Amino acid sequence: MKTNALKGMRDILPAEQRLRDYIQGKILETYRSSGFERISTPMLEDAENLDKSDGGDNLNLIFKVLKRGDKLDSALAATPVEEKALSDMGLRYDLTLPLTRFFAANRNELQFPFKVIQTDRVFRAERPQKGRLREFVQCDIDIFGDSSPNAEVELIDVTARAMLNIGFKDFCININDRRILRNMLQNMGFAPEQLDSVCISFDKLDKIGAEGIEAELKEKQFDEAAINALISFISGGQKISLDSVIAKCADASIGDDLKYIIQTVEKIAGGKYKIEYCPNLVRGQGYYTGVVFEIASSQFNGAVGGGGRYDNLVGKFTGQDVPAVGFSIGFERICGILLDNGFKIPDEKEKCALLYEDSVSFDQVVKFAEDLRKDYSVAIIKKAKKAGPQFDMLEKQGYTKFASIRDGQIVVK
Repeated sequence: MKTNALKGMRDILPAEQRLRDYIQGKILETYRSSGFERISTPMLEDAENLDKSDGGDNLNLIFKVLKRGDKLDSALAATPVEEKALSDMGLRYDLTLPLTRFFAANRNELQFPFKVIQTDRVFRAERPQKGRLREFVQCDIDIFGDSSPNAEVELIDVTARAMLNIGFKDFCININDRRILRNMLQNMGFAPEQLDSVCISFDKLDKIGAEGIEAELKEKQFDEAAINALISFISGGQKISLDSVIAKCADASIGDDLKYIIQTVEKIAGGKYKIEYCPNLVRGQGYYTGVVFEIASSQFNGAVGGGGRYDNLVGKFTGQDVPAVGFSIGFERICGILLDNGFKIPDEKEKCALLYEDSVSFDQVVKFAEDLRKDYSVAIIKKAKKAGPQFDMLEKQGYTKFASIRDGQIVVK
């Protein structure tokens, strides 16, 4: 039998799990204190829902589950065998698609606007690397039923406070609007029907660089002048003001809403974090319809959170669009950064090992442990015959105090 976890998945030792529990607890505390309510959805979703979810490149990363029994036999007996016929469900690749299905199924039972929390595991069949696993935790908040830019402001505020509350500093919220981006790409010379494909390539900037994007767009046989304009924009590091972009938009209200979000968040932030217009921010999922945002950190090469508005996704289930916007914290990346920086859980009780021998009745041992728990986090452990190795292992696990029972009294060292 193999003892290692599958590639791209990992076992988590107690010390790290303690940190993860603390971080998730602080995030949940912030979310709940802001009026958001938590739900849970299954890890498995219907294959047709996943395939039609506009998840961009993530649709190529779905872990698919084979049909069972007679249904699988029938699919395998077909000529030719079709891949889609072999699977009828898959593991969720994010929490947004399950949430929209949940909302469509339960909307009559929900308060409107619906402010919701999801913290759960998602799965993507991609090449594992630092900060990118095949199984990972996402921490999301979403608002359904509010089409105003105040929904974006609230999500940014609540998410930023969650980041601050776990001791994460020195971050910036980068923000853009997909409609402004598409307008900019059209002004560069790309045709309207090419924009989705261009954005898919553009979103890979941090993975393949400007040269990789240029090669992809040339392979797609797009207009050379338009490609050159985009690559010049990427490589030149041009500082583009939001006002200059708004001036070229057919609908000025789009830019005005973006300005409103930035200005309002700046007032709320009070200098604790930044928010900046980022004209080359794409966000890959095809379901985004307007404002998109990411959390950038100097401590990590890439985003540590992101989200945006997806007003059309609920309509795929109900036939009626519902305004929706969400923000997800990159939980794994946040944990990794804090661990690398030697983060310590504040105000955590010292760990104490109560070492007992058979000469003391166990009910008395439990009572002594309960008294110690007023001041320490206490584990009851039978004393080993060889004390040295036992103490070494306990110290390695973070125990700083050791208690023993002598003559009916507890002694702590």
